[in-house]
Amino acid sequence: MEELICIDCQTRYPADQPRWRCDCGGLLDLIFEPVFDLQRIKNRPPNMWRYAEALPLTNPHPVSLGESLTALLPVELGGKTAWIKQDHLFPSGSYKDRGAAVMINKARELGIRSVVEDSSGNAGCAVAAYCAASGIDCEIFVPASTSPGKLAQIRMYGARLNLVPGSREDTSQAVWKAAQTNFYASHIWNPYFFHGTKTWAFEVCEQLGWRAPDSIVIPAGHGTLLLGAYIGFTELLQAGITQKIPRIIAVQAANCAPLYTAYKAGREQPLPVQSEHTLAEGIAIAVPTRGKQILKAVRSSQGQFLAVSEEDILAALKEMSTKGFYIEPTSAAIIAGLKQYLQTSQSDELVVSVFTGHGLKSTEKMLKIVEK
Repeated sequence: MEELICIDCQTRYPADQPRWRCDCGGLLDLIFEPVFDLQRIKNRPPNMWRYAEALPLTNPHPVSLGESLTALLPVELGGKTAWIKQDHLFPSGSYKDRGAAVMINKARELGIRSVVEDSSGNAGCAVAAYCAASGIDCEIFVPASTSPGKLAQIRMYGARLNLVPGSREDTSQAVWKAAQTNFYASHIWNPYFFHGTKTWAFEVCEQLGWRAPDSIVIPAGHGTLLLGAYIGFTELLQAGITQKIPRIIAVQAANCAPLYTAYKAGREQPLPVQSEHTLAEGIAIAVPTRGKQILKAVRSSQGQFLAVSEEDILAALKEMSTKGFYIEPTSAAIIAGLKQYLQTSQSDELVVSVFTGHGLKSTEKMLKIVEK
């Protein structure tokens, strides 16, 4: 039976309610039992909807923008090879389409006609895109410093855009008032988003012959891909399809690393940090809402956190470009972390990472880098 459950007080709610948080103010998770029929999956079109019975939707014809299985390519870095998912090639240009596709389709099933969302950019683009395709009114709150390319993209989808001065945390506070009277289609608070990003784990395992990699190197801002991947790998393990959950190697920018700092200090909650500017705007989250869950997931997988410098991010961005991959700086931070991890990985270790967002979203930053 599909239900929502509060991670704090354990109160349960029916999944057919348009609810995004508990009455106590706590975060909600989703209780859901997926079904995997590998033969049916194999015979379906190569898109994320091939896992229909493992997704918490009832409509057999979800709104889609063509979310195809992204390629998993071998890339050599420092003499070792890692496999990288090309999620920057999704319809709106980032892996956030996975989560937005499921979350907005769920909102559509619930009859919701208007949503609000706050974002550092990519999630706002993804939510605006799927709202446009679904005929749902959409209002997006973003930091005023967000890349102009992402702002233009959100506007072109027809969403109303609110530019909030200050930090990413200021943006979250600004959306709160609007969320009291509108459905909060939050990629952080709404558990259906994570049941979209979990398809990343499904695809990785299927592309590897239905086996889990040894390690995955992924971003840790608000943890939308990290927690989704953890859910996905856990579901595959519980279904008896795979034999393990890969080690989660979570990457933060050194200039904004509350989770890395907490991990190093042995804490269960993120520690307050003094954030500095970073090229990796997409993971510059000083107060991650699901920080406790992220730390727990990484530790339970026997994984670790890494922090990467601005110099390493820039070097990774340039290196990927010379290999023909045009990714945004936030995505380059993950590759900087991947390079760092590969220095100590085992020679036979199967490591998978991801390109999270397309470089065309950050044209202004790219031009400044080129000019320098």
